[in-house]
Amino acid sequence: MTRHPPRRQRRALRREATPARAPLDPSRSVPPRRLPQSAAAAERAPSSSAASRDEGVAARRAAADGRSPSRVTVWRATGAECAGTLLLVLVAAGGPTIAATGNGSPGRAALALAPGLTVTALIYALGAISGAHFNPVVTLVFAARRDFPWRLVPLYLGAQLLGALVASAFLMAMFGDVGHLGATLPGPRATDAQALVMEAALTSILVLVIIGTALGARNVGHNSALAVGGIIAAAGLFAGAISGASLNPARSLAPALVSGDLRDVWIYLVGPPAGAAAAVIGIRVLHGRSSPASERIAALGDELS
Repeated sequence: MTRHPPRRQRRALRREATPARAPLDPSRSVPPRRLPQSAAAAERAPSSSAASRDEGVAARRAAADGRSPSRVTVWRATGAECAGTLLLVLVAAGGPTIAATGNGSPGRAALALAPGLTVTALIYALGAISGAHFNPVVTLVFAARRDFPWRLVPLYLGAQLLGALVASAFLMAMFGDVGHLGATLPGPRATDAQALVMEAALTSILVLVIIGTALGARNVGHNSALAVGGIIAAAGLFAGAISGASLNPARSLAPALVSGDLRDVWIYLVGPPAGAAAAVIGIRVLHGRSSPASERIAALGDELS
C-alpha cells in the first residue's frame, strides 16, 4: 500500500513546480484598445455643431461646383433674365417717352422711383429662377467673384440685351421716336466727364449693396430686394439730373440703338463697368477672396444652384 505525502507537502511541491511569473516591465507599451469602425468614426467627428454645419455647407458648395444644371433649367433662367430686363427697361425708358408725348407729366420723383420699385418686384418674382441680375454689370461682377459660371455669361448678356431691345422696339411702335425713347443722357448743364464719373460712382454703390446683401443673406434674407430697389431709386433721385442714373449698360444701349442716337451712349458703356470693377476690388479688400455659399445662391438663384 502506497502512502501519499500530507496535503501541505503536496501544495509546497506544486508551488515549486510552477514557474514564477516575470514582473511587469513598465517600459513596455500597452497596445491601444481597438475600437469598432463606427465608434472610431464617431470619435473623429467634430463635436461642435457649428463645425458640422460649416463642413456641410462646404460639401454642398463643392458638389454644386462640379454639377452642371440641366439645359431646361438654364433656358428657364435665361428667359427670366430676358423678361425681367424687358420689364425694367419698359418702365425706366417708358416714363420719359410717355412724358415726351404730352400724355401726362410724371415728375422727377416718379421717374426715379418707378425703376426702383420695378426691380424690387422683379427680384421677388424671378430671383429664385435666375438670380435676378437684369444688368450686364451685375452678371460680370458675380462671374468675376467666381459665384457665377463664365460659360453662362454670354447667355445672360444676350438675354438682357434682347429684353432691352424688345422693350425699346415696343415703345417705338407705340409712341414713335419721341424723347430719344427714354435713353439716358447727360443733364443739360452736366458735362460728359461729370456724367461718366457719376455713373461709375453710382454703379459702384449698387454693386456694394448687391454683394453686401448677398454676403449677409442670413440676416437680410428676402429683404435684399428692398435694399437693391431702394438704392436704384435713391440714385435716380440724387443724380438723375446729372447722368440719368442708368447704372445699366443694357438699359442705355437698347433705346439708343432703336432710336439711332448713339452720341452719348459711350458714357454708359464705360462708366458702369469701371465703377463695378472698383467695387469688386474694394469688396475683395474688405471681405477677402472667398465668398460664402449664400453669395453663390444669390448669383444663381435657387434653381441653378
